[in-house]
Amino acid sequence: MYQIDFNEPIHIYFIGIGGISMSGLAEILLSKGFRISGSDRAPSDLTRSLEKNGAKIYYGQKEDNITPDIDLAVYTSAIKPDNPEMTAADRLGISKLTRGQLLGQIMKNYRMPIAVSGTHGKTTTTSMISQILLDSGDDPTLSIGGIYQPIGSNIRVGTSDRFVTEACEYTNSFLSFFPKVGIILNIEEDHMDFFKDLQDIRNSFHEFARLLPADGALIINGDIADHEEITSDLACRVITYGSSPDLDYHPEKITYDESGCPSFHLMRKDGREEVFSLRIPGEHNIYNAIAAIATADLLKIPGDVAAGALLHYSGTNRRFERKGTVNGVTIIDDYAHHPTEIRATLKAAENYPHNTLWCIFQPHTYTRTKKFLSEFARALTLADEIILTDIYAAREKDTLGISSKTLQAEIEKLGRRCYYFPSFEEIENFVLTNCTKGDLLITMGAGDVVKIGENLLQK
Repeated sequence: MYQIDFNEPIHIYFIGIGGISMSGLAEILLSKGFRISGSDRAPSDLTRSLEKNGAKIYYGQKEDNITPDIDLAVYTSAIKPDNPEMTAADRLGISKLTRGQLLGQIMKNYRMPIAVSGTHGKTTTTSMISQILLDSGDDPTLSIGGIYQPIGSNIRVGTSDRFVTEACEYTNSFLSFFPKVGIILNIEEDHMDFFKDLQDIRNSFHEFARLLPADGALIINGDIADHEEITSDLACRVITYGSSPDLDYHPEKITYDESGCPSFHLMRKDGREEVFSLRIPGEHNIYNAIAAIATADLLKIPGDVAAGALLHYSGTNRRFERKGTVNGVTIIDDYAHHPTEIRATLKAAENYPHNTLWCIFQPHTYTRTKKFLSEFARALTLADEIILTDIYAAREKDTLGISSKTLQAEIEKLGRRCYYFPSFEEIENFVLTNCTKGDLLITMGAGDVVKIGENLLQK
């Protein structure tokens, strides 16, 4: 594998530089004096920011973009071997690294790299830890899977020896990392276009945990079924949290305010009790916060600093993000695209002020929709009214004979009404006619469904 010498910056080309993670890595390398170029389909805020900082970006992926002066090409799992820039790099003998391999090499340059993994909650927990570090006076480098408004980006380049990043299991990319502190929030079936089954996924998380050195630590959700299988052979320290009093951290006396935001008493195994309050709704975020608090304790950050940071933490873009109101209807946008995430978001909405709860759901990928069809249907019935868009294909092609109409039929089997419209415009017109003052409308999914709420706010 190609090894980067950070004392000798080179020319690195990113195939698909506009992605949330790729753009962040490019920005870190720009700050270290590397020459950065890359390509993407169209301009975006992320690519324009990179251009402003000195990157050369091509729009459209073509062989001619790959020139002999490029030392290294970086790509993601979305880039296929027959991509014209991949084939051109091969023809010119240019070395290549995956996004995960590059991120792993960047981590080696920090004394305290912290990697947040899990099927759900990575972006929220990563940004919570980030806020705690910032409020403690630290100057960390941060790589977050969503735009975090306090830093105005998904990336922050700092000067301290602490680096916080998300660690995604898809294609086992997190197995290329070098964390000192690892966090496992949860382990569930997902990305079944890559993994064989749940045991295959658990094996990958086990291998991720085994990356931690003897003087490192794993913070793991003890509510994960048979979590001891993940931790039993680790050389590092293991810290557990979850709902049980038998774990190192657990919450008690949970209450919710008028906006559905929780407060709780955090019980530590050493007997210390501390009260924390959040500004974001949902029980699932209590456990994300506890993982962040456990990280703060490990880093010897005072509890009152962590409490203050979490009290003013307001979330990242697309995580129960309040977009505004139209005709008295509150519009929320959320990235949920897995049945567990949908349930968590809709349960959180139950405590949010509303009359009727509307959910506009955009299924994400054909494989995920087919694998979890019945689970999606049951989760969506937590909403009062359900609207479906077409499936967002992402990296896939329609070869499975699955569609949003299939999901609509599954929901209707449960005795629930479900609407489907093939265009965003039809959905927007339907919503404007049928939603009334006091209703709560959530646009939900990992694709471009967010545009519906944004378009409604312009009307």
